[in-house]
Amino acid sequence: MKRLFATYGLTLTAIFTICVLAWSVFLIFLPQFSILERALVQPKRQLDSSIAATLALDAGTCISVLETQQDAETNDKNQSSGGLSIPSMGAMTAPSLMRAQTGRPYILQCDRATTLQAVVRRDETLLLADLYNLPKLKIETEAEIGSQIETARQIQTIARELEVRLKDAEAKANPYTWDNFQSLMTARNLPILPETLAAENAKFSNQVYSFLGLRYIEEDQVYVRIGLITLVRTLGFAAASTVLALFICYPIAYKIALATKPDRILWMMLILVIPYAIVELMRIYAWTTIIDNRGLLNSALDWIGAIDLDDGEAIQFKRSPLTVFIVLVYTYVLFLVFPMLNVMSTLDKNQIDAARDLGAGTTRIHRRIIIPHAKPGIVVGAIATFMLSAGAFSVPRIVSRGLQAEWFSQTIYNKFFESENSNVGAAYTIAFTIACFVLVAIVMWMTRTRLRDFVKVQS
Repeated sequence: MKRLFATYGLTLTAIFTICVLAWSVFLIFLPQFSILERALVQPKRQLDSSIAATLALDAGTCISVLETQQDAETNDKNQSSGGLSIPSMGAMTAPSLMRAQTGRPYILQCDRATTLQAVVRRDETLLLADLYNLPKLKIETEAEIGSQIETARQIQTIARELEVRLKDAEAKANPYTWDNFQSLMTARNLPILPETLAAENAKFSNQVYSFLGLRYIEEDQVYVRIGLITLVRTLGFAAASTVLALFICYPIAYKIALATKPDRILWMMLILVIPYAIVELMRIYAWTTIIDNRGLLNSALDWIGAIDLDDGEAIQFKRSPLTVFIVLVYTYVLFLVFPMLNVMSTLDKNQIDAARDLGAGTTRIHRRIIIPHAKPGIVVGAIATFMLSAGAFSVPRIVSRGLQAEWFSQTIYNKFFESENSNVGAAYTIAFTIACFVLVAIVMWMTRTRLRDFVKVQS
């Protein structure tokens, strides 16, 4: 702090400090606390009071439709007897789908207005009537319209009383729950034909999932923990992309670091700066012209006679996970090259020459001199590449076009915006963040890298 005061003065240092604190509070901590709170709260539509409110609403709609139907039938009778009446309103009651030998048309709200509807609990499904000791009421289709209206009114009254009682109980209860996080670990039944079960069990991926407890068979039924499988697969793919990027970027960074200054500038301009002057989204879309069924790769294979595009022999590159890996590496390679390049540039070349004079081979020089010196840059670049790859959304979405398994970032997006279940999406976000941080901590522990070592990357 004294150094900051001496360099920038009291006023500028205070401004910098306030800006950093405001940025940390409003852009990091508060959003994270908001996400955490949402993850610990059950969605309102899943509360039993919401179920009761929906039941009362359905019963009220059913009453209105049935009364309209009843008035229409009364008017039709008056008109047929010669009396004056208003035109029939039968066309306004419900869709024309009729049930055989029933007293009314098909009305969705009347079918849903019942105390016998199922309420899902963690490991079982109960009836609303059994759960809260309610009368078992159902609007019978064959009954007279007046009787149906009376039953609907009883259901509406019961539902409203239940809603008030449940809202009062929910207001007094603890609002926080782990149910949203438990949904990530919930096992779902996966329908599989018996004749294909053996082939599915023989797949290597399914064997790995079974070993990890993410897939199991119970009473000849296959159960999978879809959320955890997506999470594990995404983290595995991100780690594989990081390793692939490391093998590609290490020789590039080494070559540029040992080059003379003019050659270094030329290499950086040709390999790194110019290609990445284009917007990231445009670079990703450019890959679609390469891997498309009639893209550059398939057209080249067709030109040399390896495939025939006219006969539909195009290779489905967009179905291959390797394509996503390559595009991820291409997209985020800068975040791995520059940290390594920055650290390797500080290496004294005399150490390499001395090692060669002592008879050390190329492999030993890299293992004993270059890699230990560049370790902070390698770890920082690998962490950045892994985090960006794990959270990538546009690359798997655009490249695969829905023809590959979802990445976890896509699952989170669907929870927030497709299924309108932001509470579960928030829980998935927190779990995903914790999993990534744990993996990063494990890598730092295995490589014996400390936070103070990262200063070398900036120096």
